[in-house]
Amino acid sequence: MIDDNKVIETLDELSEFLRVVENGGLGLENVTGIALATNNSNGRPFVAVLDDKHQLLLGRWVTQDVFDNGKDLVRKGTKKPH
Repeated sequence: MIDDNKVIETLDELSEFLRVVENGGLGLENVTGIALATNNSNGRPFVAVLDDKHQLLLGRWVTQDVFDNGKDLVRKGTKKPH
């Protein structure tokens, strides 16, 4: 499910979204991954929250800039090493 009304427009917004997901703030169960992807039908970029079967649990549209520059943030996560 992708929420059409919410678009992540900055890297700070992406970071906040990732923190909320990492901390369980959205009430999603069985989250095992987060990825940047593009919609097959229109090529629009989004961030995908995935379960252990790689099924989409939640998606949020992102701008092209966030898609291009947020890959390391998604790959490494937002948690800082101790």
